[in-house]
Amino acid sequence: MGKAEVGSAKHLSNQMKQKGLTRLRWYCQLCNKPCRDENAFKMHSQSPSHTRKALEAGSQFKETQEDFSKDFLRNFVSLLKTSHGEKEIQINRFYQEVIAERHHTHLNATKWHSLTDFAKHLGREGICRVTEKEDDGLFVAWIDDSPEATRRRETLRRKELQDKGDEEREHMLLQAQIERAQKDAKARGAAGDEEDDDAETRALRRQEGEKITDEEQPAETTQGAKPVSLKFGVKPQPKNIFKNAFSGAPKKVMAAPPKKMSEAERIMKEELEKRRAREARGGPPNKRQRL
Repeated sequence: MGKAEVGSAKHLSNQMKQKGLTRLRWYCQLCNKPCRDENAFKMHSQSPSHTRKALEAGSQFKETQEDFSKDFLRNFVSLLKTSHGEKEIQINRFYQEVIAERHHTHLNATKWHSLTDFAKHLGREGICRVTEKEDDGLFVAWIDDSPEATRRRETLRRKELQDKGDEEREHMLLQAQIERAQKDAKARGAAGDEEDDDAETRALRRQEGEKITDEEQPAETTQGAKPVSLKFGVKPQPKNIFKNAFSGAPKKVMAAPPKKMSEAERIMKEELEKRRAREARGGPPNKRQRL
């Protein structure tokens, strides 16, 4: 039975049935053909085109396997670079994104027997940074070794070294200033102690037979008490103990609080002030207009 014509209803029906992934055992990697069931895969494997490609691949097995391996590696790294960049991701989760394409190169057609062997190859070749975690397994992160990225990393490294050098230089200068200040403080303290010791030594050491002069004698700090003069001719006046102590003080006059004005008085006062101000200006008295 021949193939359905392109654009026909049968062709569109077949295309709709072939959407999505098929089983791995019913996929022919040599012909890049997915089969829907076991009977379709059996019929395809007996076809002349598949037989011819199988004979060619058998005669050049190493070259064919190497081609599939390079294709798988190229697709894997390209998708990792474009979708995640240099971020770290769990390799099993990312492998699900790789095989989401219908016509992807299968891992069993390559020279790596498992995904772990492929991750080890990525780490050995320096293509990706591979780390293993106890709970989550292997993680991969793409290493950007392009000239632009290399120059960018070198610039960042130099900047970090320069900043670190500046910080170390400032720290060294600050440490030197602290040490210099400590030495100066110790030197001043030692000089002060020596001066005190010299003064005490000069005061205590006296030659035999040396007398203390008036200049060396301590000055009198307290003045003598004045003699009390006693007057016998004047009789002291007796003090009146019953006299009020506050009688001689001036009396404070308490001002009376202002009288609170009612509302009518306030209005009359305002009208009177307005009338006086109008008369002082020479204007006529205020008259109400008749309606």
